[in-house]
Amino acid sequence: MRKITKMNEAAWALGILICGLGIALCTKASFGLSMIAAPPYILHCALSKLSAVFTQGVCEYLWEGVLLIVLCLILFKIKWRYLLSFVTAVLSGYAIDFWLWVLGGGGAYESIITRVITFVLGSACVSLAIAFFFRTDMPLQVYELIVSQIAEKYGFSTTKVKSVFDLIMLAITLLLAIFVTRSAQGIGIGTVIVTFANSPMIAGFGKLLDKLFVFDARFPRLLNIIRQK
Repeated sequence: MRKITKMNEAAWALGILICGLGIALCTKASFGLSMIAAPPYILHCALSKLSAVFTQGVCEYLWEGVLLIVLCLILFKIKWRYLLSFVTAVLSGYAIDFWLWVLGGGGAYESIITRVITFVLGSACVSLAIAFFFRTDMPLQVYELIVSQIAEKYGFSTTKVKSVFDLIMLAITLLLAIFVTRSAQGIGIGTVIVTFANSPMIAGFGKLLDKLFVFDARFPRLLNIIRQK
């Protein structure tokens, strides 16, 4: 089967849209969000009581901004590409709010069967989106940027770094739940499942994408600008 080429920019756009949909679906399932999506959701639950401005999407990109600062401190450098990743984070936040609006808000579905199906679909969407992000040279979401930059700097495999990063994010999620909301909002059996299933799912989707697409650039001049230090 002939592969579809020039997918670099499309992979970035699809990653943003599909990831937003996945997080929105997992929110509606209410079995607990992934260790990546849970921290900004917990912050949303706390801050939205102060102002409606702090939607789930807004808290998403604010949280990614904090993580971006941490990455710069760890690597002792700031790149133009890192700042562009925050733009991706903002777009991803808007995508989450858009899909929640399409799905009728952040309230959970009532039917347990619907919730299970929604959780499975949402988790698959997030893993697929991350697999897309790992194959584009466009600005990554901050989560994927952290994983890729640390893997590149220290020579570790992306899958292993992602697994460790997920465990760290799970610990942060638990701490935020204890000290910020003092509740289990955003945390559940789904959080634990995704923590251990996420990396294998991403790897599986990655192999599928590599069979279907070639992730070369459709707009190489744009890519050269993005790659500038």
